[in-house]
Parts: sequence; C-alpha cells; structure tokens
Amino acid sequence: MTKTFFTTTALAGAVSLGVMGAASAETIGVSIPAATHGWAGALNYHAEATIERLEEAYPDMDFVLATTPDAATQVSDLEDMVATRGIDALVVLPFESEPMTGPIKRIAESGTWVTVVDRGLAQEGIENLYVAGDNTSFGHTAGAYFADTLDEGAKVVVMRGIPSVVDNERVAGFEAAIEGSGIEVVAMDHGNWNRDEAFTLMQDYLSRFPEIDAVWAADDDQAVGALAAIEQAGRTDEMIVVGGAGMKEMVDRISKGDATVPVDVTYPPSMIATAIEMTVLGLTTSAPMTGDFIIASELITQENAADFYFEDSPY
Repeated sequence: MTKTFFTTTALAGAVSLGVMGAASAETIGVSIPAATHGWAGALNYHAEATIERLEEAYPDMDFVLATTPDAATQVSDLEDMVATRGIDALVVLPFESEPMTGPIKRIAESGTWVTVVDRGLAQEGIENLYVAGDNTSFGHTAGAYFADTLDEGAKVVVMRGIPSVVDNERVAGFEAAIEGSGIEVVAMDHGNWNRDEAFTLMQDYLSRFPEIDAVWAADDDQAVGALAAIEQAGRTDEMIVVGGAGMKEMVDRISKGDATVPVDVTYPPSMIATAIEMTVLGLTTSAPMTGDFIIASELITQENAADFYFEDSPY
C-alpha cells in the first residue's frame, strides 16, 4: 500500500472543506470492540461523540455504529450492515485480525470504502485507509524520557503486554531509546495489559529487587496494577512509573505534579475519531485520504496534561 502521511494543518483544512461542501446521501458503518476495558471504553466514547458531531455537520449522511464482544459477532454485524443498510463505507477496528480479514476483504471487493483502525488485517492492501498509533514511537518516547531523566546505572523493570507484533514493536522502540544510556533493565516480563496480572508481577519485582528506580509499565492499565503493588509495599517514594495510552487517572495525577507518575505516553483511543472524519472526507471531498495515517506518540507532562484530559471519557 502507498504510504500517505497527512499534516494536522492539512487535515484541518480538509475538514473545513468537507463541512462547507455539499455532502451526498451516504451511509457509513462503524464497527468496533465493545467497551470491555478502559481503552476500548474510551474508543466507544470518541466514536459516539464523533458520530453525533458529524450527523449535525452532514444531515444527509447516515451512520451505523455496532460494538462487538467477539470476532464472530463482528462478522455478523458487518453482514447486517451490508445487507440491510447498504453501507457505502466501513470504519472497522477488527476484534481479531485473522478471522476478520476475509469478511472485510469481501466488503472491500464489493466497492465499499474500507478504513481499518489500529489492528491491521492479516493481508495487506485490502483497505483504502489505515489509521493507527505508532507502536515503535510509543516505546521510543518512554525510553527517551528514561534516558533523559534517569542517572547512569539506574535500575528499571519492564512490563510487556500480550505477546504480539504490537508488543514487540513497543519494546524494540524502548530498547533503542535507552541504548548507550547506562540504564540497566533488571527484569522484563509479560503483564498482558492486565491490571491484576501487573499487580502480581510488580509484587514479584518488589520482592526480587531491593532497588528499583523506574517501572516502564507500557500501558496505563498495567501502571494502575503496578502502582497498587508499590503503594501496598510502602515503596512509593523509591521509583517512578510510566505507562501509556493517556488514561484519565494517569493524566490527572500528572497534572497535579504526582512525583511517582511524572509523565505518560499517548496512544490515543481518539484515533477512531480521526478514522471516521477522514472516511467522511474521502467520500465527500477531493482531498486525498487513501494510504496510512500513523499517529506518533507524544509525551504527556504536567505542562501539557490539560490537552489530554477528557472529563467525560470513561478512560
């Protein structure tokens, strides 16, 4: 697939063009995982808010939103969107890559515009547009913060996510950023992006290592579990914890100057809003919207935390 990268300014201009232009009577289906955990809950929040806003901007355009608990239900939802609603475009975050590839490919081959979000398909080149976070940047941003702020010889423990390409890319970015810094990674194990597992893993780290200067939790749900274990052990003043994804709780702690949670790394669930808006523009304007739109991670600090805090979001 041709790589196409859009600047924020250009996208903003295209949005203005789309809102001012006359929209045709199109139907856009949006299929995403149900809000079974924090990040997915925020994904649902941003999807609903974006659809509500765009329905006002494009009164002749219809939106169909379906949330799914599993891949089988998602396949059924997509078949229903095609059969009963005759969708002209589909914005989909696949519940799982492999089982969703065939059904989405058939929809694309029928002439329907397809935008895939975050979790890529098992076959490349099916979708018109791919919108996702940059996992290498996610890990590199955290690693660069450690390299810039920790002393040489600092001891760090790492909580990996679920074994996957996503996790591998994040860890590779982190390791590249700390290379040559003198930081020592004393342990690296999988917490599987789960609070309870992260709590247990952090308990193990605390029992094994009398000195820990920093924890890269690699996810805000894991950071919550790690922080609970650290607080229970009475070792809060000994180390910092850096997660990722911009959970409201983490951003609030950063904004208040919490010394244990000084920063966070973005992996925005609001990428679904970007995907829906760009799909609308792809249907209603001549602005080029095909290719890959990869959203680099940013460091959330006390100075910019207000820009990343969404009061009404569940995450």
